[in-house]
Amino acid sequence: MPLRSLTLVALAGLLLAACSTYSSTTVSKPGEEQSRTETDPTVVRADVASDRPATNPADIILTKDDITDRSYEVIGDIKVTVNKTTIFHSDPTPEKVDERLREKAAELGADAVILVRYGSVGVSALSWGSLDGQGRAVFFPKGSS
Repeated sequence: MPLRSLTLVALAGLLLAACSTYSSTTVSKPGEEQSRTETDPTVVRADVASDRPATNPADIILTKDDITDRSYEVIGDIKVTVNKTTIFHSDPTPEKVDERLREKAAELGADAVILVRYGSVGVSALSWGSLDGQGRAVFFPKGSS
């Protein structure tokens, strides 16, 4: 009987794990050398601290272009990855990447993310599909228009 219970617990754990999804984010200041981890040289980890108060993600402006009609200050470069962890989850889309970019930029107190770029959807050993996105988090100083 204990073996049967253990099997049921393991099966329940696998079913719950199948419902999970994950994403990752990195932030770095432009021109700053980024450090690579020893365990995975392809993963770039660099954190930017911002003393700005968090903003509302819904208010973040996203654009593939630069903003030239008003002045801004750069907080840092943001890179996010949206993953599809099981075959049953929806595919990663640019809209989901935009949502993650807005969330990260809002945490940093940004007003906009400029120069937004997307990678291509790919399948890996840990994901049924992933999509990268990156941009530069900026804020508009008081009095800029």
